[in-house]
Amino acid sequence: MATPHATSIPRPEQGDVDEAILDDHRLFESLLRELRNEQNDRDALRRQMAELLVAHGEAEESKVYPQLERKDAIDEEEAEHGKKEHDEGYETLLPLLEAEDLYDEEFSENLHEFSETLLHHLDEEERDILNPAREDVSEEDRARLGAAWLAERNRLLDEGCGSLEQVSALVQQS
Repeated sequence: MATPHATSIPRPEQGDVDEAILDDHRLFESLLRELRNEQNDRDALRRQMAELLVAHGEAEESKVYPQLERKDAIDEEEAEHGKKEHDEGYETLLPLLEAEDLYDEEFSENLHEFSETLLHHLDEEERDILNPAREDVSEEDRARLGAAWLAERNRLLDEGCGSLEQVSALVQQS
């Protein structure tokens, strides 16, 4: 089974915040493709997806959205909508983490629901948050934001942030 392990999540330390977030978005899409393939180690993949999703989302909420609001690139409603969609992602991820049989119809249905939720969020975030940030925030500020976001994301990844217990706690907080 040729499956990436959690250590294969890249941990860049600097870069334009838009590009860094987009790189994660492409990684989410790749992980979804791998998860859909029943020949792969779905347990390792779901853990990797959970860690990346939590680290990515929580770092955006703490480091990116507030700064983009301050710079008037996005408004409070867009930031709240992004957070709401992160919460929906955690809610649809939870059944994948709770599943004992990763190759049955129920897992496939839950994976489909998670996939729909995640892909919807990636599309909206790219259009409604990243595009304005690219236009309204200077290159220097985007680089500074990228470094802050990546540092928080990598810290969360290094702590192992995507456990069933941690995702359950995030769902209960929402």
